[in-house]
Amino acid sequence: MSNEMPFKQSMQRLEEIVSLLEKNEIELETAIQYFEEGLKLVNQCDQQLKNFEEKVTVLMDTYQKDNTNE
Repeated sequence: MSNEMPFKQSMQRLEEIVSLLEKNEIELETAIQYFEEGLKLVNQCDQQLKNFEEKVTVLMDTYQKDNTNE
C-alpha cells in the first residue's frame, strides 16, 4: 500500500473512529463508512506490526550470530 499512514497516526485515527462510533450520534451510512475505514486501518496496522516483528527477529538473529562468533 503506497498511501499507508505511519503506525502511530493510524492508531490515532482508529481511536477517533471508535470514539465517533461509540457516541452513536451519526447516521447509519456514515457509521458504516467509518467502520469500513477502521477495518482497513486495523488490517494495515496488523501488517505493519508483522513487518516490525520480522525486522526485530532478523536483528536479534544477527545480533546473536555476531556475539556467538566473538
